[in-house]
Amino acid sequence: MSPAQAGPAAGVWRVPAELSARVPAEQRGPGLDRDAVRLLVSRGTAVSHHGFGELPGLLRSGDVLVVNTSPTRAAAVNGRVGHARVVVHFSTRGDDGRWAVELREPDGRGTTRARAGGPAQTKVWLPGGARLVLEEPLGGGDRLWWARAAGADVTRVLGEYGRPIRYAYTERDQPLSAYQTVFSTPAPDWAGSAEMPSAARPFTARLVAELVSRGVWFAPVRLDTGVASAEAHEPPYPERFAVPEATARLLGAARARGGRVIAVGTTAVRAVESAAGPDGVVRAASGWTDLVVTPGRGVRVVNGLLTGLHEPEASHLLMLRAVAGEAAVRRAYGEAVRERYLWHEFGDVHLLLTESFAYAQQHATTPE
Repeated sequence: MSPAQAGPAAGVWRVPAELSARVPAEQRGPGLDRDAVRLLVSRGTAVSHHGFGELPGLLRSGDVLVVNTSPTRAAAVNGRVGHARVVVHFSTRGDDGRWAVELREPDGRGTTRARAGGPAQTKVWLPGGARLVLEEPLGGGDRLWWARAAGADVTRVLGEYGRPIRYAYTERDQPLSAYQTVFSTPAPDWAGSAEMPSAARPFTARLVAELVSRGVWFAPVRLDTGVASAEAHEPPYPERFAVPEATARLLGAARARGGRVIAVGTTAVRAVESAAGPDGVVRAASGWTDLVVTPGRGVRVVNGLLTGLHEPEASHLLMLRAVAGEAAVRRAYGEAVRERYLWHEFGDVHLLLTESFAYAQQHATTPE
């Protein structure tokens, strides 16, 4: 495939199966750590190639990295519908105590493939005497359903029988620790992310310390991710988020001095942009967000994004275009395919940088 054929504008570039990261970076060879991944850097349509360990040298003193502190839950549990085996993916718990769930069929390799849920009142039997009753579809489709639990508490079932969600492109099951990031913090049993906020996975404590020593700030937010639409690539459904007061103040100070606000992951973008007013001022906020960042909506706060590599149908690409523009994303993905970067949660990462106008004006003669 030529780079001209690859790109979100074409909408049809193909990610060869061999470019799926099948195991975490630290399992690919002796002496490797999580940061042993590649880093593709886009500044407009200019592209450069790096190791993730070079990140401190690519940022400036005063840059702010917005990081998602949501921990990953063991969100997959075996169950059955009648005599049929299913795997239940627990996406998120609603305020009324119901859970948004996705049913998937075992495929014989320890992974699952999509299975339509429903009809209403379908019963799903879980280990430990628990059961779910599917009540209504979420979002008008048949992938996610609101379900009410009986017989046992869902958090206890997940704690005793749950495992991390994984898909067929990975080689084997991994412990839950492989799906936590260095920024993960404890959460109530019913909270946390169904799938890892994976853009932050390559960070190590050592790398964080080096970034801090160079004057890079970290601004924590929280967004509990739901179950991804691995086949249909639907936009995200409403998710819980929180932006603390201290983070809002830090981002305000960075913007006032013309500094760069770089989100680590699309989840961090969704959280911080949900807390921003039309004037771009971030205020402490929490609750549910249904925001989908598109080029038409644009971004009000972030002018940089560190993210994984997304498939051509992924709705996340709308956000990348909103941050960096169509031409930059097209060029970067052409390079990623040609240079054989690795995709998915254990794969390589992409840093898209733009300049805030104020910073560019104040530092026009300052070398990178």
